[in-house]
Amino acid sequence: MKVLIGEYRDDDLDREIDVTIDNYDLWSLDHTLAYIIHPALVRLREFKNGAPNVDDEDVPDHLKSTNAPPKLHSWDTDDNWFKRWDWVMEQMIWSFAQKLDIDHDAQFYSGTHDVQFIKSNEYPFHSEMVRGPNDTFKIDMEGLEKHEARIQNGFRLFGKYYQGLWD
Repeated sequence: MKVLIGEYRDDDLDREIDVTIDNYDLWSLDHTLAYIIHPALVRLREFKNGAPNVDDEDVPDHLKSTNAPPKLHSWDTDDNWFKRWDWVMEQMIWSFAQKLDIDHDAQFYSGTHDVQFIKSNEYPFHSEMVRGPNDTFKIDMEGLEKHEARIQNGFRLFGKYYQGLWD
């Protein structure tokens, strides 16, 4: 995949943009797009000059507007305004980093596989997979589900605040 995006021009002409997407990029488009989105979010975090409104429902309690000191004027932002956006940005960045890491869930698996395939007596052309005597493989399903839920929340926030991705 090749993406070339030129700088904004001073002469009011359109930017030069050349994007090439090969068929194999579509096989796991979510992963392909993460290669663009993750570094762009990291860069935006470094250079941002403002923050959009972030709903209290999307942040932990300590960052909600209701937990900030009272505003002097109704048009003022509260003390947590930028902290809420920072938190949302971190969630999005973390989620896209997980998408790029093929082993992001390895911490939830332990042990080793020892499986055997036994010919089925009931179905002559089938085999049954059974654990062997040395199988110690385990999955921390509770941890894995929490991990996946956090990833999904970062992607949800990305979609919800997509139009707030500006500098």
